[in-house]
Amino acid sequence: MSDALPKAKATPAVAFCFLLNQLLDRERWARQRLEHFAGQSVELRPPLLPPLRLAIAAGGRIEEGGPEPSAAVTLNGISGTSALADELRYLARHFRWDAEEELSRLVGDVAAQRIGGTVRALARWQMDAARRVGETLAEYATTESGTLVRRRELQDFAAEVERLRVAIDRLERRLA
Repeated sequence: MSDALPKAKATPAVAFCFLLNQLLDRERWARQRLEHFAGQSVELRPPLLPPLRLAIAAGGRIEEGGPEPSAAVTLNGISGTSALADELRYLARHFRWDAEEELSRLVGDVAAQRIGGTVRALARWQMDAARRVGETLAEYATTESGTLVRRRELQDFAAEVERLRVAIDRLERRLA
């Protein structure tokens, strides 16, 4: 296993590349598809973390760094119009990684299931917290501070202005 470890400085990017290469070693078909793009790079843009640039090396291996990225991967999907972006979209649809299966090789089945459940619960909690913060900010902006106006209030205001315009037109005709 020590031969498989990278000689680079231990950084989160190197650790991510190591894990991704381990997965690609188990799914040779995916690595074979990537090896056609050796020399190109992809940028991962996770939320709340700095972007991570990954280069595709010979044999479909993944390394840290690389030239200007041909594609970007975000939570919203894969952006870019290059052939690499198209290939990444294909891999995203067909490459299935079972994190609990991988983890069970290290800690056993029961522990892996519990860790997986905890991670899923944490992700649900974070999504719920983000949704609640967004709703609270929207409520504050519309109700408390008056910075924003609700759509219905704007429609009511527009209808009232139209009624006023019609009344002014009638009044002008009567005066004329």
